[in-house]
Amino acid sequence: MGNHALDINGFVVNGKSVDIHITTRGSDWIFTVTSIMGLLFLCILGASFLKSVKNRFFFYTLAAPAFVAFVVNFSIASNLGWTPIDVEWHRSNGDVAGNNRQIWYVRYIGWFLVWPIISVAILLTSMVPTLYILWTVFLTGSMAILATVAALVKTDYKWAFYTFWLFAWLLVGYNLIWLPRKYASSLGLDVARIHNVSSGFIWGVWGLYPICWGVSEGGNVIPPDSELIYYGILDCLLLPVLFSYFLWAHWNIDPARLGLAMRSYEDPLPGTLPHHEKQPVPAPSEGVTNGSAPAEPAPAAAV
Repeated sequence: MGNHALDINGFVVNGKSVDIHITTRGSDWIFTVTSIMGLLFLCILGASFLKSVKNRFFFYTLAAPAFVAFVVNFSIASNLGWTPIDVEWHRSNGDVAGNNRQIWYVRYIGWFLVWPIISVAILLTSMVPTLYILWTVFLTGSMAILATVAALVKTDYKWAFYTFWLFAWLLVGYNLIWLPRKYASSLGLDVARIHNVSSGFIWGVWGLYPICWGVSEGGNVIPPDSELIYYGILDCLLLPVLFSYFLWAHWNIDPARLGLAMRSYEDPLPGTLPHHEKQPVPAPSEGVTNGSAPAEPAPAAAV
C-alpha cells in the first residue's frame, strides 16, 4: 500500500491551485519525521513512569512539543495546512517554476507552540526570574509570527519581516544563553553544563531556520521537497536530539533543587498540617484518668 495522500488531498485550496508543490517523495520523508516525533512522544511519557510523580515536571513539559510536532508533520505529510502564495522570484528551473508556491501555515503554528515551551524548559533549569522567562517566551513566539507574516507576503516587503525575525533571534540568544549563565552557575556545575549545552545548541539550530526559509519560502531557490528535507532535519535536531540530551542530563537532578517538584496526592495542601491517622487512646490505668491528676478516693460511707 503506497502513499496516496497527495491524490486524496490535492493541490487546490479555496478554488486556487498551486504551481510549485511537494511530491510523494517529500510526503514520504515527512511521514518518517512524523513517526519519529510520535515515537519521541511515547518514549518521553514512558520514561516519566520511571520517575516518581514529584519528579516528572520536565517530562510533561517536553512531551507537549513532541505531540505538537507529531500533529504538524502529519498534517504536512498529508498535504494539509497550506495555502498558495505568489512568489517574488520567478525561476526557470522546472522544480521551482511557476507563479505561486505552497506555504505551510500549519508549520508556523507548530513553531509558535513549540519554541516558547522549549525556551521555558531551559530557563527553568537556571531558575531565572519570571520576567526573564516571559520576555524570552515573547521573543520566541515573535520569531514564529514574523516568519509567518514574511511567508504570506508576496512582495519584497517580506524581507522586512525576515529582518525583524533575525533581530528577535539575536535577542533570544542574549536572554537564553548570556543572561541566565550566572543563575545556572550558582546551582552547581551540573546545572550550568545543562544550561550551556542546551541553550547554545537550540539557539544555533534556531539560526538555521531563517537560512532554510530564505532559500525556500523567501527566495524560491530550492523546491518544496528539499524544503521539507531541510526543515525535517532541523526539527529532528531540535526535538529528538535536544530532548534526549536534556532528559538524560536531568535524570539524576532532583527537581526540588530547582524549585520544580510537583505535589503528589500524599502531600498536604499548602497552609495545612500533615494528616496523621488517629492514634488510639490508651486505656486508663488504676488511679489515672486520661492523663488528668489521680482521682481522690471516695469518702467512706457513714455508719
